[in-house]
Amino acid sequence: MNQDTYDKGRRIRTQVLGADYVRNAAGDDFTQPLQDLVTEYCWGAVWGRDGLSPKTRSMLNLAMLSVLNRPHELRTHVQAALNNGVTRDEIREVLLQVAVYAGVPAAVDGFRIAREVFAETDND
Repeated sequence: MNQDTYDKGRRIRTQVLGADYVRNAAGDDFTQPLQDLVTEYCWGAVWGRDGLSPKTRSMLNLAMLSVLNRPHELRTHVQAALNNGVTRDEIREVLLQVAVYAGVPAAVDGFRIAREVFAETDND
């Protein structure tokens, strides 16, 4: 493990997902190697690059997670997108793009999940 990349990933992951999420995602003996990989590789090595803004990365994640039918991760990344400054209107546009290029069922699920996250956010 590259400690600098891991530390960078932990900072970015916490900024994007929130300290509570990161704390609750802490692994146990079985899952800790996965959490370390995600923190170093996804968040440090990729999210930590300068080529795209966090907002753009969030919008890409929304599209990809919708297409891949990963509702739990999509829920997490809708909240992350809001944290990164993606507006609800922009989330809608991403999901409309999903409908055209990946299919209406993927977009319908994406819209449903986004509305649930919006409702939770409004109640906080």
